[in-house]
Amino acid sequence: MDQFEFRAEGFGELQSLVDALYATREVVDRLDLVMQAEVLDFDPDLLEIVNLLPPGRYERQRLCDQLNSALAAHGWGGTYGTVE
Repeated sequence: MDQFEFRAEGFGELQSLVDALYATREVVDRLDLVMQAEVLDFDPDLLEIVNLLPPGRYERQRLCDQLNSALAAHGWGGTYGTVE
């Protein structure tokens, strides 16, 4: 890890959430994702990322692309991790 890279306490939480939501489903509603992130008391920055998603239903790859795009736009990929 780069000496200047900072990993937040919430690093990897988005990946864990995505893994859990898609463990039993092929498609996830944005509302399910937002509600679960709130229940899990996500860091406010991560909640912001989740809330940036447009309403709709997401297959895993599309959701990951959307989340990773928002993380990259904020420069938080190294801080919170990306999702796959």
